[in-house]
Amino acid sequence: MDVNDISKNVIGAAINVHKILGPGLLESAYEECLCHEFDLRGIQYSRQCNIPVEYKGVRLDCGYRMDLLVEGAVVVELKAIEKIMPIHDAQLLSYLKLTNCKLGLLINFNVSVLKQGIRRKVLNYDG
Repeated sequence: MDVNDISKNVIGAAINVHKILGPGLLESAYEECLCHEFDLRGIQYSRQCNIPVEYKGVRLDCGYRMDLLVEGAVVVELKAIEKIMPIHDAQLLSYLKLTNCKLGLLINFNVSVLKQGIRRKVLNYDG
C-alpha cells in the first residue's frame, strides 16, 4: 500500500470517528477511538512513538512523541483545538524530517465538518 492509499484510509477512519463523536472531546478520546477504528479496519499503527533527535551523529531523546505512525509510513498528529496554527504545521514537518517519512496528516477534530480540520503535508527532499 502506498502513502496515498494509507492517507485515504486514515482520513476515512477519522471521518467515521468524527461523525459518531462530533467536536468537543479531548484529543486522547479521539486518539483512542481512531485506534479502535484502525483495529476494525485492519490498519497497522503505532501510538505515542518516541522520536529521537540526531545531533552531530548522536541520537538524543528530547521527549518528542508523535501521536500515530500508520503502516510505518504516515505520521498522524491529532488535535482537538480551536484553530490550527503555524506551529502545528511546523511540528508535523519536524516529525516528518526526524522520522524520514514523506507524508503526514494533521487532523483537528474540534471542527463542525472534519474536512475543515485536515491538513496533508508532504516532505520534499531537495537534495
